[in-house]
Amino acid sequence: MSAAFDYRAADYSGVIAQRIERLRRLRANPASLPAIREYYRADPIQFIQDWGVTADQRGALLSPPRPVVVPFVLFPRQVECATWILERARSREHGLIEKSRDCGVSWLACALAATLCLFNPGVTTGFGSAKEDKLDRSGDPDCLFWKVRCFLKYLPIEFRGGWDESRHSAHLRIVFPGTSSAIVGEAGDNIGRGGRSSIFFVDEAAHLERPELIEASLASNTDCRIDISSVAGMANPFAIKRHSGKIPVFRFHWRDDPRKDDAWYAHQAEILPPAVLAGEVDLDYRASVEGSLIPSAWIESAVGAHVKLGITPSGIRTAALDVADTGNDLNALAGRHGILLQHLRSWSGKGSDLYASVVCAFGLCEEYGYRSLLYDSDGLGSGVRGDARIINETRRAAGKRAIFDEPYRGSEAPYDPTGSMVPGRTNLDLFANRKAQEWWAMRLRFERTHRAVSSGAAADPDALISLSPDLPELNQLCVELSQPTYRLNAAGKILVDKVPDGARSPNLADAMVIAFASGTAQLTLNTWRRCAQLVGASA
Repeated sequence: MSAAFDYRAADYSGVIAQRIERLRRLRANPASLPAIREYYRADPIQFIQDWGVTADQRGALLSPPRPVVVPFVLFPRQVECATWILERARSREHGLIEKSRDCGVSWLACALAATLCLFNPGVTTGFGSAKEDKLDRSGDPDCLFWKVRCFLKYLPIEFRGGWDESRHSAHLRIVFPGTSSAIVGEAGDNIGRGGRSSIFFVDEAAHLERPELIEASLASNTDCRIDISSVAGMANPFAIKRHSGKIPVFRFHWRDDPRKDDAWYAHQAEILPPAVLAGEVDLDYRASVEGSLIPSAWIESAVGAHVKLGITPSGIRTAALDVADTGNDLNALAGRHGILLQHLRSWSGKGSDLYASVVCAFGLCEEYGYRSLLYDSDGLGSGVRGDARIINETRRAAGKRAIFDEPYRGSEAPYDPTGSMVPGRTNLDLFANRKAQEWWAMRLRFERTHRAVSSGAAADPDALISLSPDLPELNQLCVELSQPTYRLNAAGKILVDKVPDGARSPNLADAMVIAFASGTAQLTLNTWRRCAQLVGASA
């Protein structure tokens, strides 16, 4: 249903008709109920799709008014999120969900908690929040427990398991007589002190007042703690945990919500303060961090910028590889066509070696049609050249074209040292190394693009940047692009810190920066010359 449903012009009549017919068949054959209940026990997400409701009071005063309570038709990212939560619970591991505002994550958590309690005996689901009023307050639809009760009240009686609001619902507690399961709530410093939970959701975890008091109590409460929050900078355990690389993370960005588009975002940008927009909409952890290199608003403007500005991508086509070690970092390959970041892919190097990573990169170049590959030759990447030579020999023996490799070193001196990227300062005088130069060049591309998109400022089309909206790892790339900070060293030169506050290495963003590096055209020209030399030699 969700794949064909029009979420922007929602018409629930067809969904309601299907539910009525489904209920008619069930009541005509009540003997099928035990098997159906077992089916939903195994697939709680399908139960939410088939019978769940959600509520939104914002359309009640429109003309004509929109219904407040409507079927909960999950869109694809919500299904992925619910599946991810269930995987954490079944694996007995913690997880973290970073979310943009108003994407239905709270409703999803409430519906999933209620469904698990309806069909599984002995389940205790916990909800925690900084303020008790966020969990339960009489008649307040913004509270999580109001959402749970609303979900239960609108279910067919056959699925309520004997639940009755007047007898089985108290403040911060809902019990399920059919399964002896329960949903409990705890607030403030008391989160996690109420016993044992099968799964525990911590709502708006970035806004807890004394999170250190909660860590220890929840550690003994549950094997599956799910922190859910919008972003509130880096100075909190939620942000530290999110960037530690030690916990599974699910990113729920507003672009994952089919009800939202660029016009919605533009309206949010008009009505929200910049810091709120960055944290609660863009999921930018470093919006208020001094020296943030690329603001999240600039990054959003660059998504699909070539379409917004009517530019047909043209120019060089090349790929770039950022090589990872065998630990938690990922290998990343980025491919560009002119100003357009056209391809993006990451993969783990764990359990393999550098040669296997280069083979994978060459395979992606073959798949995407790139003849040249730039690679980070600092550190581990220094071995790429030898592996590339062997792989190309194998390719030629198999009758395939070579893919020519060119090294890039961020640690070396700036490219074109006597040139000037910023008026009044030579590149050698302004940048501490090439890494700082290339990240600054990327900053300038995003700034020009943002001005062109947001205010129609004139700009050289070839000096802009566009991120394809179809990139499979676009959300993660946006996180990584907003991560680096900059400062001046003792000589007054710009230094870039790609991993501030203990964050993980931005592999996708690094690959992109290399692909757009200064002198890429010259490197590509070198590749063409090498091709010509080989053709001449073979002749």
